[in-house]
Amino acid sequence: MPRFTVHVRGEWIAVPCKHGSDTVQWLGIEALRRYMKNKPDNGGFNSAEEVAFFVRRCKGLGLLDHEDTLEDALEDNEFVEVVVEGDIMSPDFIPSQPEGVHLYSKYREPEQYISIDGNSLTTEDLVNLGKGLYKIELTPQAESKVQQARELIDSIVKEQKVVYGITTGFGKFARTVIPTNKLKELQENLVRSHSAGVGKPLSPDRTRMLLALRINVLAKGYSGISLETLYQVIEAFNASCLPYIPEKGTVGASGDLAPLSHLALGLIGEGKMWSPKSGWADAKYVLQAHGLKPISLKPKEGLALINGTQMITSLGCEAVERANAIAKQADIVAALTLEVLKGTTRAFDSDIHTLRAHPGQAEVAFRFRSLLDSDHHPSEIAESHRFCDRVQDAYTLRCCPQVHGIVNDTIAFVRNIITTEINSATDNPMVFSERGETISGGNFHGEYPAKALDYLAIGVHELAAISERRIERLCNPSLSELPAFLVTEGGLNSGFMIAHCTSAALVSENKALCHPSSVDSLSTSAATEDHVSMGGWAARKCLRVIEHVEQVLAIELLAACQGIEFLRPLKTTTPLEKVYELVRSVVRPWMKDRFMAPDIEAAHRLLVDQKVWKVAEPYIEKYRLEHIPESRPVSPTAFSLDSPITSNGDVHDNNV
Repeated sequence: MPRFTVHVRGEWIAVPCKHGSDTVQWLGIEALRRYMKNKPDNGGFNSAEEVAFFVRRCKGLGLLDHEDTLEDALEDNEFVEVVVEGDIMSPDFIPSQPEGVHLYSKYREPEQYISIDGNSLTTEDLVNLGKGLYKIELTPQAESKVQQARELIDSIVKEQKVVYGITTGFGKFARTVIPTNKLKELQENLVRSHSAGVGKPLSPDRTRMLLALRINVLAKGYSGISLETLYQVIEAFNASCLPYIPEKGTVGASGDLAPLSHLALGLIGEGKMWSPKSGWADAKYVLQAHGLKPISLKPKEGLALINGTQMITSLGCEAVERANAIAKQADIVAALTLEVLKGTTRAFDSDIHTLRAHPGQAEVAFRFRSLLDSDHHPSEIAESHRFCDRVQDAYTLRCCPQVHGIVNDTIAFVRNIITTEINSATDNPMVFSERGETISGGNFHGEYPAKALDYLAIGVHELAAISERRIERLCNPSLSELPAFLVTEGGLNSGFMIAHCTSAALVSENKALCHPSSVDSLSTSAATEDHVSMGGWAARKCLRVIEHVEQVLAIELLAACQGIEFLRPLKTTTPLEKVYELVRSVVRPWMKDRFMAPDIEAAHRLLVDQKVWKVAEPYIEKYRLEHIPESRPVSPTAFSLDSPITSNGDVHDNNV
């Protein structure tokens, strides 16, 4: 017998259906009838049949035709909403989909699994788990460690020992002993009271990352959670049942208590929850729709679910991966701008960068050579100014290896800290089964990821700062020898005038966002937690900085491609022509003014999806293979590419 979960005026009602031939109108009337039955005044209606209403899916908000049959219009256990005409939308009904709903309408349940042991997760793994590309399974070793730790907790409860968080209250109430028959209520109260966050909910991707990372920490076997409960958490993840987690509320010590409590709240069947199948609904109904039961918390399990740095760190993983992606592509965009501005490649000579042996600097210089070497990739644009009288370029072109380079090294440094953090036990107290004791400590303190992400924001911002100056050079005819603002019939057309202003606005906003949040601390929990990291804000503003960097570079990419239009029929190097063709596949040239925001978003999407990198990477790596001296071994570096090998070959001088 099919059933449907129907939202009526802030309440969720399960409606079974005996016949698939029943209509959508029948479902609405039946839901209203059940709603009225539970109201003393019938909800203000005389009869359900007299109520004017419409029915829509919770997922996607699509309206349903009253005459359609349920078997044709809906899937079994689908979530729908009955909206009474004239009603104001119920204030507790969260918008049915998160931002970017179009990204989730195509969600397909993954078939592949990642084995979790608590020790070997990478930032890339976690981002892929966030995207919904994998399910999770525990390794046998992790299962064994989790079971051993739980046995110790069970013995503590059985022997009625006084242990923080297990048989006592929390924080200031650490000396308050709780009776055995109240221990379940203790854990539930902990989760409920700590679910005090505010703000927009995390996106499904970020909630998946947070949930996956908490599973990884629990799998280490130092949290004291039972294997049964951990399996339930994994089942919720694999079904993509994602609790409503407000983005604000953590001070980053004692861990990310508020967001992780909201995570746990959904898992125990309270609060709101989202899945691709249901949209937003009451957690108990979403779990039920996926054949899952709410978790019943045992002693210590509420604390095991909410204590740790997983909010900061999961967002930090996304920040590291996105920073790495835009840093690689910034080199390509800058190389394209250098070509348009008829710059020299002399500043990228390998011998210069050997004398200042920072790995990031050497790698950036190598990428410029691989994209601009006229001996390797003939450039008609470079050839056109071979004998000009310019000796050297402005810093925004000449110093790209030095400025972009430190960004690469910053990302490598932060990646190392975040990778350590995602595979660390950050609970309190820690359960050491091999020692037969629990120990209270401070691994929940978020200072490591907070400081690292503040540093990452400062580092990555510089890509936007220098990019904005290159955009100025492209738009300013006294600097570029191109038409003002890269458009014909200037005055009638404004071209890139305000796109440059947008980039300047984003760079200015970043300057404020780059003020480190981790230098602040406010005492909380009646001075028990008297120094905190403020890491949640460090992570969120770092991501905002990176998004601004992506958008500024998207504007530079568009401006550089527009500059090429004025140099035609001359062509640039083969890899940069491929980049130009990629951009032109989504954005046509600017012959006259038009609505520009969609073009910026299209270029931004190319960078976010790393398509610019994918087009250029084969040429960069081919050049690398052809220029590795036989006597010099290749050694891996901390960032994503192979080692920053430099070339001993001469670089063609375009401007001597």
